[in-house]
Amino acid sequence: MALLKVKFNQKKRVKLAQGLWLMNWLSVFAGILLFSMGLFLKIELRKRSEVMDNSESHFVPNSLILMGILSCAFNGFAGKICYDSLDPAKFAKWKPLLKPYLALCFVFNILLFFVALICFLMRGSLDSTLAQGLKNGMKFYRDTDTPGRCFMKKTIDMLQIEFKCCGNNGFKDWFEIQWISNRYLDFSSKEVKDRIKSNVDGRYLVDGVPFSCCNPSSPRPCIQYQVTNNSAHYSYDYQTEELNLWRRGCREALLHYYSSMMSSMGAVVLLVWLFEMSVMVGLRLLHTSLESITNPEDPECESEGWILENSLKDTFKSALENLKKIGKFNQVEADAGGAEGEEGGKTPAITTVS
Repeated sequence: MALLKVKFNQKKRVKLAQGLWLMNWLSVFAGILLFSMGLFLKIELRKRSEVMDNSESHFVPNSLILMGILSCAFNGFAGKICYDSLDPAKFAKWKPLLKPYLALCFVFNILLFFVALICFLMRGSLDSTLAQGLKNGMKFYRDTDTPGRCFMKKTIDMLQIEFKCCGNNGFKDWFEIQWISNRYLDFSSKEVKDRIKSNVDGRYLVDGVPFSCCNPSSPRPCIQYQVTNNSAHYSYDYQTEELNLWRRGCREALLHYYSSMMSSMGAVVLLVWLFEMSVMVGLRLLHTSLESITNPEDPECESEGWILENSLKDTFKSALENLKKIGKFNQVEADAGGAEGEEGGKTPAITTVS
């Protein structure tokens, strides 16, 4: 029994073809939307590529760009088919291409669904990418005189100001690295010498943070240095008082920013996928309804359209049998080739009569 069998007359076939033509061109605009989203996300990721450890995060925007291009191509082609289906003479040339085209559409929709899932599941990979990238970026914060790294201070400062964050996981991350360049340290000072000697790696570590960690909305002047020293500031207790530094780490801020963006894009891709699936189902119905016309000379006669010629169970069994046949055919060919090789390797016996 065919799956989703529908009866069509001439009027219904025309309406289906016209509706599919319109839906295909709407899908072309949906493809342009996918392409635009991928391009926008790629630009946003490139803006902060200095604080990302690898290029895996670009898989999502690249996939969206590719799916957008394929969507425009597939749906533009389907729109042409639907338009020509109104004329039996024009539609005849598309008949041999429809089955392969529908198979490609099916593969395309599987890939589109996969891209939608990746948009939702990319958070874990993005988290590790940002954690390592920010850690490396903070290490190079002081290298303002080093070629290739002189921009890192500005990048980190602008990042912390824009996203209202501080450090990788929090402001205390700055206590573990030397973020002040050696050119601004007085090595003749006893305090500087003592701090460097007290550290195993010979780094100048302070319980302070860059200016970009300060919250300008705080009524109190920014406590940028000696953050954990209560006696250094009047009426101050860093453990109980609300610090005038950004509490949130930049990894969390960026992860929330990109994750919410990708989740929104994933929802849009799912909607596009549902729309593409409905277009593919409609095109299949149009294809089968036109093929099942009993009398081609009478275009007004009734016909039947379906999604699958047999039920899902029967179609699955048929596919398995075809795969088994292909496997057996390959095995027979391999055996035949081996037998020919053995025969070719044999040397004919020659008997000499004296």
